Amino acid sequence: MADQIPLYPVRSAAAVAAANRKRAAYFSAAGPGPGPDRPSRYQLEDESAHLDEMPLMMSEEGFENDESDYHTLPRARITRRKRGLEWFVCGGWKFLCTSCCDWLINICQRKRELKARTVWLGCPEKCEEKHPRNSIKNQKYNIFTFIPGVLYEQFKFFLNLYFLIVSCSQFVPALKIGYLYTYWAPLGFVLAVTIMREAVDEFRRFQRDKEVNSQLYSKLTVRGKVQVKSSDIQVGDLIIVEKNQRIPSDMVFLRTSEKAGSCFIRTDQLDGETDWKLKVAVSCTQRLPALGDLFSINAYVYAQKPQLDIHSFEGTFTREDSDPPVHESLSIENTLWASTVVASGTVIGVVIYTGKETRSVMNTSNPKNKVGLLDLELNQLTKALFLALVALSVVMVTLQGFAGPWYRSLFRFLLLFSYIIPISLRVNLDMGKAAYGWMIMKDEHIPGTVVRTSTIPEELGRLVYLLTDKTGTLTQNEMVFKRLHLGTVSYGTDTMDEIQNHLVNAYAQTQCQAGGSSTISTPPRKAASSAPKVRRSVSSRVHEAVKAVALCHNVTPVYEARGAAGETEVAEADQDFSDDNRTYQASSPDEDESTAEITFYMKGADVAMASIVQYNDWLEEECGNMAREGLRTLVVAKRALTEEQYQDFESRYNQAKLSLHDRTLKVAAVVESLEREMELLCLTGVEDQLQADVRPTLEMLRNAGIKTWMLTGDKLETATCIAKSSHLVSRTQGTHVFRPVTSRGEAHLELNAFRRKHDCALVIPGDALEVCLKYYEHEFVELACQCPAVVCCRCSPTQKAHIVKLLQQHTGRRTCAIGDGGNDVSMIQAADCGIGIEGKEGRQASLAADFSITRFKHVGRLLMVHGRSSYKRSAALGQFVMHRGLIISTMQAVFSSVFYFASVPLYQGFLMVGYATAYTMFPVFSLVLDQDVKPEMAMLYPELYKDLTKTFLVWVLISIYQGGILMFGALVLFESEFVHVVAISFTALVLTELLMVALTVRTWHWLMVVAQLLSLGCYVASLAFLNEYFDVAFITTVTFVWKVSAITVVSCLPLYVLKYLKRKLSPPSYSKLSS
Repeated sequence: MADQIPLYPVRSAAAVAAANRKRAAYFSAAGPGPGPDRPSRYQLEDESAHLDEMPLMMSEEGFENDESDYHTLPRARITRRKRGLEWFVCGGWKFLCTSCCDWLINICQRKRELKARTVWLGCPEKCEEKHPRNSIKNQKYNIFTFIPGVLYEQFKFFLNLYFLIVSCSQFVPALKIGYLYTYWAPLGFVLAVTIMREAVDEFRRFQRDKEVNSQLYSKLTVRGKVQVKSSDIQVGDLIIVEKNQRIPSDMVFLRTSEKAGSCFIRTDQLDGETDWKLKVAVSCTQRLPALGDLFSINAYVYAQKPQLDIHSFEGTFTREDSDPPVHESLSIENTLWASTVVASGTVIGVVIYTGKETRSVMNTSNPKNKVGLLDLELNQLTKALFLALVALSVVMVTLQGFAGPWYRSLFRFLLLFSYIIPISLRVNLDMGKAAYGWMIMKDEHIPGTVVRTSTIPEELGRLVYLLTDKTGTLTQNEMVFKRLHLGTVSYGTDTMDEIQNHLVNAYAQTQCQAGGSSTISTPPRKAASSAPKVRRSVSSRVHEAVKAVALCHNVTPVYEARGAAGETEVAEADQDFSDDNRTYQASSPDEDESTAEITFYMKGADVAMASIVQYNDWLEEECGNMAREGLRTLVVAKRALTEEQYQDFESRYNQAKLSLHDRTLKVAAVVESLEREMELLCLTGVEDQLQADVRPTLEMLRNAGIKTWMLTGDKLETATCIAKSSHLVSRTQGTHVFRPVTSRGEAHLELNAFRRKHDCALVIPGDALEVCLKYYEHEFVELACQCPAVVCCRCSPTQKAHIVKLLQQHTGRRTCAIGDGGNDVSMIQAADCGIGIEGKEGRQASLAADFSITRFKHVGRLLMVHGRSSYKRSAALGQFVMHRGLIISTMQAVFSSVFYFASVPLYQGFLMVGYATAYTMFPVFSLVLDQDVKPEMAMLYPELYKDLTKTFLVWVLISIYQGGILMFGALVLFESEFVHVVAISFTALVLTELLMVALTVRTWHWLMVVAQLLSLGCYVASLAFLNEYFDVAFITTVTFVWKVSAITVVSCLPLYVLKYLKRKLSPPSYSKLSS
């Protein structure tokens, strides 16, 4: 049906013109017209002009209805821009403040323009410009900005700013309603804890920076070696770095103690990759007889301006005092970046970038501060409580009849009821988060788990979308060689011994013919394609294929005194799969002296190699077959070169390497000239096995209501195969493979076709995804979110992050990203909750993540047990702290109403401070130890993960009921003195809070009992010292005891009865399981 929808509906010329005018007006009203600055999806293209009136069906019934029933385009959601006061109120003020701050910062910290530079060897004084100091500074503040910075970070939250204003109001005599310390003590405690924590963190950062900046290095001078601190190194210095020593600044590699003129460095702290990188010294300086000769030559390095890219460098080395002058091209293999570590030998380099201009510092960015959904919800509740506070105060003043200076009474009532918003809320929640993080790291079932962001553990309990990488995350990233295909014959794991026999035969024949056979010593061919095709034996073809696989790789053995530190294996040779990282390696002349051929070997992904190799009829089919088996494929090919061809290539290659502009493009163009009509040798297949317990973990997540999306750079067939084998797509579900689309029309038809599918997973390649997001972003995300699972293949790192942001924008649900490599970092940082796995690709993902784990299966326990319990505990804690403030505000309101709406405080001084701290804090905080079900039960029944209930309004009603009962009861039962009202009501209040904690607890912990007894003991002990507030003689009488007991029973017993009836008549799901 979708194929029958016309792409270009028949319309009259007048209708077309009218539609174009209407659309042009629509775009002009929405903002600037189509141009280089507007997103391409809104451009007025010829195709778009017809497709704007073309219907995109948003309901299944549309396929059966007439075209007039369709929802018509355009569906681009361009909202009307708000103007004037409406814009200012709806967020314009925030935009203006941010713009002004950015402008001030730019004025104060004007960045110096980065320029290319000429660096003379060993002559820092010759530098034309002043370069930054080579010091590392990770501190957030200095001695002047510390206090203002910390205070700003605290008071930008509504809660703390509100309490600051309330506390400051107590300096005004007319508004003063109690002792200053009742307001300033809690606020001062919060600020003191925060400032102390920040000060400790800042001091630790200072110590780490000082340690790094004070490391000593050997600097080469005319008078010999001199020890210098890392922070004193300058551009142009010659620095000696020993084995296992950190490289202090970005340098060009001049000399090494290794005979080969090369060394290895470890870059795991720079790019997260664990494999060693080979670096090559500048040949001109490496050939010098002695180290001191570096000062006897007149040479300089021309380096490009400092850049972010750690994988590229363009520069030249020039020696002027030789005849003719020596010019050498410098590339990434001649550089030693700061923060890497020398793994072999001793190196000497000339410093080209220092401090803020080094690659490592330029790539260090402060990730966004993630705020949990619970914190945002509590912030909204705080604002709602503030509105209730204002409304209650206005009601009180109104009932007063606006007598006298009513505005002063209004402010006094605002202060009296200010406990509706409890200042202890933030302290309790922050302490709770720290406790949850400690519990996660101490869990023996998920060893090695690290909590790097302690502010969002509750997010683990609110997730709806989980976006995961494939290689190294779902799979082990351990490649096992499974298949070698030669076109006519295929070898698997059970026939590898045949390959061994063929190799033995091939070498035996070579040795037999070494005496000089006329067939071997054929003259060099002009080109591989023009040679007559001779049918070779299977042995020779196997020999040629294995030789190519063994030669064409970037694995280099290192030999040390005790033996080989690394070996070249076929599986390792096949590990690099991305098109951009194909390894080009022209082999040296064949060991067999009888041939004069030079062979160029090349390997790469089938997509890239298909157009490079000679015509064949089996490559595409076999690649598809291997991909369906879950194997990763590589195509290996060769091309024979004559001496003339090679010399021509070498001269053009060296010339391209010396160019200062567009060097990468020119080198690629020269190499590409060889990539034509290559002879296809073989197709290899390696298997990346699934990690342990991936299938049950994905099944658990699906049952918990979490939708899993797999984002991978692999090809479509491999990704589909892994999705099925891992049970990401369940057996009962089908898969819809999104066909490649290049235009808006094709995307339109494919989306309509996909809409007809029910309960099937979507598999979409990255280029088709790009087209869909360009034209139909909202419609595509809406359709994809209805799928049980989505697989995006051939995804770039930026696409992964873009998908995360799209889900956040269009659904408003919480997302989690999980990956193990440097290409997953952007996705992890963009998600609401990022999980990194320490894997074969290094620690870059785990270091950038909020939570670091060692196995994918640990995600199940992290979410089902810790995420769920952290959220439920924090929600209970937050509601209880608010209940504690609401109940005392209710009592104050009843008290003021009874006493002619007087703005007089019910409790003063230490009573209020003690109520918020010593008397109730420990039992309330002990709720972080509560659990409704055991961890094993939460893992067994993942459906509990989505079993969440909203109970805030219930707690508001409970607070009003209990506050009213406590106050009215005390007023009814007191006999002679007002001080008895205070004693009765306050004691009943403290007991009620302790009993409410006991009512809330679902699983008792011995620390909870200790907290209850400790708080009760503190209150009883303090009664002896509170003569100012209590009549000690009265509180020791039986009358006091029975009155307090009666009020407490009336306030709590109905709630206990209701809880019992609810558990009997409508028990929650967790209670059914626990029973």
